[in-house]
Order: sequence, then C-alpha cells, then structure tokens
Amino acid sequence: MNTADRDLTGLHGRWGLSPSTLAPGCFASVMATGIVSIGAELAGLHLLSVTLFWLAVALYVFFTVLTVVRILRYPDAVRADLHDPSRAFGFFTAVAGTNVLATGFVGLGMIPPALTLFVLGGLLWLVLGYGIPFTAILGSSTRPVSAGVKGTWLVWAVAAQSVAVVAASLGIELPNTPDADRSLVSFLALTAVVMWAVGLALYVVCLIAIGVRILQHRFGPEDLDAPYWVTMGALAITIVAGSRILNLGGTPLLETTRVLVGASSALLWAIATWLIPALVAAGIWKHLVHRVPITYSAGLWSMVFPVGMYAVASIYLGRSDHVPAIEWIGQHWFWVGLAIWAIVFVAMVSSFIRTLRRP
Repeated sequence: MNTADRDLTGLHGRWGLSPSTLAPGCFASVMATGIVSIGAELAGLHLLSVTLFWLAVALYVFFTVLTVVRILRYPDAVRADLHDPSRAFGFFTAVAGTNVLATGFVGLGMIPPALTLFVLGGLLWLVLGYGIPFTAILGSSTRPVSAGVKGTWLVWAVAAQSVAVVAASLGIELPNTPDADRSLVSFLALTAVVMWAVGLALYVVCLIAIGVRILQHRFGPEDLDAPYWVTMGALAITIVAGSRILNLGGTPLLETTRVLVGASSALLWAIATWLIPALVAAGIWKHLVHRVPITYSAGLWSMVFPVGMYAVASIYLGRSDHVPAIEWIGQHWFWVGLAIWAIVFVAMVSSFIRTLRRP
C-alpha cells in the first residue's frame, strides 16, 4: 500500500467518510443543521434559515449516497451494526433527518417535496421502528443487552415524534392550498396524534432502559457522551409535535385529545427546562472534574440537535399556548443553539483540515 492509500485509509477510519466505516448515526448533522435552520426562520432570520436548510439538504444527499453504497457493498458491516445495541439505534437519525428536511420544505411552502419526504420518512419509520428493536435486542449477541444501552436509544422516540411533526405541519398547511384533499388532511391529523402518543411511550421505554444500564453496570465519565442530551431533545420535539397538533383544524379525534396534548406539552417543557442545568452539570463532571478532554467527534451533533430543538419547542409552545414568556425564552435560546452549532461546525472543519495535513 503506497503512502496516498494509507493516508486515505486513515482519513476514512477517523472520519467515517468511507461507506465501509460510516456510522449509523451519520444523519445527526442533518438533524442539527435542519433544526437550527427552522429556529432561524422562527427568529425572523430568513436568509440564514435558507442557507442552513440547503446545507442540511447537501449533507442529507451526501450521507444518503454513502449509506446506499454501504448497504450494497458492505452488507456484513451493516448487519453487524443492526445487531449491536450500542450502535443500531443510530439508524433512526435517518428517519429524523428526513422528517426535519420535510418540515423545512413545509416552511418554505414547497409541499410536493415535503410530502415525498414525509412518505419516505414514514416508510423508514415502519421498517426501522419495528426492525431495530428485534435485531438490536432479540438478535444481539451482547449479553446482557442492557450493557449496550446508550443515549442514542432515545433517537427512537425522536424519530417517532419527527413523523408527528411533519404530519401536523402538513395538516396545517394543506388546507391553504388549492384542491386540498380533506381525507388526506384527516389522515395527517390521525397520524400526528398516533405518532405523538407512540413517541411519548417510547421515550418512557428508553428512559427505563437507560436507568437499568446505569444501575446495573459501571457508568463512568467516559460513558456520558453527547447523545445523552437527547434526553432533553426528545422532550423538546414532543413539545413541538404537541404544539403543531394544537394548531390543526378541528376534528373529532383532536377535540377529544386537545386538552391532553396541551397539558402534556406544558408539563414536558418544564421537565426539559429542568434537565438543561443537569446536563450542563454532567458535562462539568466529565470534562472538568474527571478531566476527560473535549475533542471533536461526530457524536457532538447529537448535542446540537436537542439545544436547537429546545428553542424551536419554546417558540412554538409560547405561541400556541399564548405565553409570551416561553416564546421569549425560545427566541433568546436560539442564539445559544446557533452558537453551539457554529462551534461544532468549525471544530468539524478544523479537525478535517488537521486530518488532511497529518503525515
């Protein structure tokens, strides 16, 4: 192997830019960039929103191509990931990333591509939502399975809620379009409510699994990685889904669930807000107390998404419940999310440049 080949192999190994080394959670950067784009639009920064959105689209296309090539050329590696409980749930980032882009297209008024991505996201959810638990839990050789539980399991709930968010967003916008199909709108409303409930149930299931992991196995500072921020992010996207459902037109199903969804959204926002200082304290415990160095890794995008989602959730909830204080928090928290996105993005580019220059 010549020097150029060795350098390329090293680059692929460190960055996962090769289909053979692609991480299941590679779409986390799409999720993070897409949600910050939506937050920018809600904050009135249209140009920034559009720029970030098309960057998210480019990342989505890039990782989709790599994923398809990996499935075709390295099926054994994909199969191994599917049976690894510490990695398999990362595949749900593909569902959430697809639906974040669909939501962005709805915001831009581009309904056809939004519907296309909604169908794709729904199909991915059906395949992975039932398949991953069987392969990663029942089909895993890891024993006990609880030893492989990580924060990425919570993306299972995030993926379900992302379907609810797109369904509700399309249900709100479609009646304003010519020749709107009432049966489709009713179907979207039903889908939004069902997936909101499913996502909430999955969040509880994942929390129990994480609790078992912490109580039964050693849990050191090195185990507390960025995806644990999804404990807050999953609540935030549940709030967004609930807020969008409250803005849907009246249907018998919505009338019977509106009070439950509204009350739950307010309660979950309070819990998500309470979790933020706890997660910050956990980071201090890891990096300052135990001196675990802070270096760039692709998993950092799993922290950016929850921070950005909390801003979007606060803005939507404040507007739907007519609570200006919550909306004000979301408007200002957006800048925190944008700053963290920028830091991680710069760290990613800098790390990539250093990798290229490394002999």
